[in-house]
Amino acid sequence: MRYSFGDLVLDTDRYLLERGGEPQHVQPQVFDVLSHLVAHRDRVVPKTELLDTVWGDRFVSDSTLTSRIKAARRVVGDDGIAQTVIKTVHGRGYRWVADVDTGAEPSGAVRASAPSPPPRRLEQRIRFCRTADGERLAYATVGEGPPLVRAAHWITHLDHEWNSPVWQHWMEGLSSGRTLVRYDERGCGLSDHDPYDVSLESFVHDLEAVVDELGLERFPLMGLSQGGPVAIEYAARHPERVSRLVLVGAFVKGRRARSSTPEHHREFEMQRELIRLGWGRDEHAFRLYFSSVFMPDADPQLWTAFAELMRRTTSAENALRLFDACLDMDVTQAARTLDVPTLILHARGDQRIPFEQGVSLGGLIRGSRLVPLDSRNHLMRPDEPAWTHFLDEVDAFLAEDDSTTSPRAVHPGSKVTGR
Repeated sequence: MRYSFGDLVLDTDRYLLERGGEPQHVQPQVFDVLSHLVAHRDRVVPKTELLDTVWGDRFVSDSTLTSRIKAARRVVGDDGIAQTVIKTVHGRGYRWVADVDTGAEPSGAVRASAPSPPPRRLEQRIRFCRTADGERLAYATVGEGPPLVRAAHWITHLDHEWNSPVWQHWMEGLSSGRTLVRYDERGCGLSDHDPYDVSLESFVHDLEAVVDELGLERFPLMGLSQGGPVAIEYAARHPERVSRLVLVGAFVKGRRARSSTPEHHREFEMQRELIRLGWGRDEHAFRLYFSSVFMPDADPQLWTAFAELMRRTTSAENALRLFDACLDMDVTQAARTLDVPTLILHARGDQRIPFEQGVSLGGLIRGSRLVPLDSRNHLMRPDEPAWTHFLDEVDAFLAEDDSTTSPRAVHPGSKVTGR
């Protein structure tokens, strides 16, 4: 929905606030407060409702909500005394009182001749399993049909990313006509946050635990970013179980393993310091660095959403442990042994994992095919041509797969449905 008031447009579908057509920087919680108030402008919204909507089960004080309301007023140009946009109803809550136009469209937009069909509503089913060394893992299935397993990568949260504009289109696109299986690696999201072992070896064991819990005998496997080395190592150890391998923005060697110059070394040490000092802070300026590297061509609002997702996903200590494990990965030998149909997709201008790493994978994995994508984003946006190209290639590649195994039924008592 697009809400227009004054020279501002609040676009909840794109998670974007624009003033005069220019994106405005807004903290995710402030954006959520604005979105909820304007959507329910026909009534007073109680404080408890705002707290539940924006913060969920997290405990926050009334002063936190008050500070977000003040920030929201500043963003929309409201006077805290006159309260011409957001009015405080003492003892009850807040109400949006400014005039709103819900028919605003981007400049130059062409009105469709017929309304678009409503978007498909996905259901996420979250469950848990145990690894061989006793760690609790959270995993989720989305969609219906033959499985596609996505190896876990750095920094995930099954629940929070469900409504994240960074990941929504990934779940929608990859679960079309199939069951997408994803999980939070140890130390992240809904999985245990105090793992004893954090290493490539333990990440492979996590993947083994999830697919064994689901009873998958043979299935296509996707590795995105750090998940690439994990998927490669798993496929090398279990070639009989991986029918097809899809590697997206993946790498052969981590930054420290492939470091060849003092500049490279200083770069990853600087990133380690950013994690150590700034990860857990309320202000997200430190984390915005990672957002801008993962998605250099995204709107600032999307950077902010990704920075907030990172903070919710894990602690600074765990983020650093996981980051260090990525730095030291090297699957050169495992890649050379693979004999499985493999599709490698990599953005030419990837700012996070250089395109040369995709080229190296293509040279190591026998019979693999490399598809360059015209993008600079490590995590592609849904509105860029590279995203459509990516989905078309993946769909065509998996259509040739002879794997038809579906996840077995699990006890419904452990089901958690996505909102």
